[in-house]
Amino acid sequence: MPLDDPAPSSTDYTVMTGSKGHKVGQLQDLEQRIAAAFARISAGVEAMAGQDAAVRVAAGSSGSTIDPNLQAMLDIERVATARLNERLGDLRHQATQTELALQEQVVTLTRHLDAQGLDVQRLSGIVAQLREDLRRLREAAVQGVVDPGLINRAMMAELDALRIARAAETTEMTDILHALLPILDAEEARAHART
Repeated sequence: MPLDDPAPSSTDYTVMTGSKGHKVGQLQDLEQRIAAAFARISAGVEAMAGQDAAVRVAAGSSGSTIDPNLQAMLDIERVATARLNERLGDLRHQATQTELALQEQVVTLTRHLDAQGLDVQRLSGIVAQLREDLRRLREAAVQGVVDPGLINRAMMAELDALRIARAAETTEMTDILHALLPILDAEEARAHART
């Protein structure tokens, strides 16, 4: 293993100023470098020993004997991995089915909201017509004149409002029934499963 810091040559020490304190400091520096080099060498030897062990394990899998405990642990992990992969596949399938069901519900609810929005628009128009007819009826009552056509239009507007309200209630009841059907089917299936 190459050394990062090359050791100074012997001439480096003789060219120095000659003071003993300076030489002692250089000797300490040299000792530190040597200690660091030994540490790097130890780390390299340990790494090589680890590589040798890995090579022996790899060689063992290619034909020589493998530790039975390691083989058993490996088999257990393989079985666990296979089970987890199977469970993951099941969960993905369930998630896909749930997503499709939710998308279908969103489409259905959007359709119902659109229908209810149209009903609200029609009802708003009828209420505006009814208010106008009531205003005219009040004016006619103040003048003492009774207009049968005005009364008929007011009654027709009120009947139309009642029809739209009835249609909205029917739509709401249908929505409730569609929401309850899966629950009732599940309860029926449970009841059959118990018997």
